[in-house]
Amino acid sequence: MIIPCIDLMEGRVVQLVQGREKALEAESPLEMLRKFAAFPEIQVIDLDAALGKGSNDGIVELLASRAVTRVGGGVRTVDRARRLVSQGASKVIVGTAAFHADGPNTDFLSELAAAIGRDRVIIALDSKGGRIVVNGWRESTSLAAEDSLRQLEPYCAGFLCTYVDKEGTLEGTDTEWFGRLRAATAHELTAAGGIATMDEVRQLSALGIHCALGMAIYTGRLKLDELARIAM
Repeated sequence: MIIPCIDLMEGRVVQLVQGREKALEAESPLEMLRKFAAFPEIQVIDLDAALGKGSNDGIVELLASRAVTRVGGGVRTVDRARRLVSQGASKVIVGTAAFHADGPNTDFLSELAAAIGRDRVIIALDSKGGRIVVNGWRESTSLAAEDSLRQLEPYCAGFLCTYVDKEGTLEGTDTEWFGRLRAATAHELTAAGGIATMDEVRQLSALGIHCALGMAIYTGRLKLDELARIAM
């Protein structure tokens, strides 16, 4: 499945490089949603919430009311996850709060799964330099994604795995890393970070991995009509 991304900052649709430098601003959230109408699911990330700089709740709610959405960004409490579901999110992506410095935060994850249903939970495994990063990708843990999957499986329906080293660079991703992740779990996997060619999309799809696409779509490197033909 191809999952287009809508990343929100200060009410605008943006694309960042490695979660830091803003590379571009796109059209309005609703216009991007219209362009993505052929795709069965949309990923919405509230970057302001992720960075602790406010939120875009009104826009998130509007998008979630008009499309099937998986929503993330700053989901650090069960109450926020509940609010996102009440706003219409089909699934909730949780990253930072899923981890302690030395391992999964199983108390929080157990409470989250009980509150909104395990089938709604996607755990973000954002990896840079081989280690999971948290707090808007600004802090590194001692954990490797490959070693954490099995421990996290009981608390979620799937994983969003971002190769932060190449996020937003259009330099290509690490399909071998994603292959190792695929071998480590039977859960749903979504790949993100650096995916820039149809060949990479096809390789990941052949592994049974979904592709969350941002910069490559917004710059026109990958064409929506071509992606739509393999979206399912």
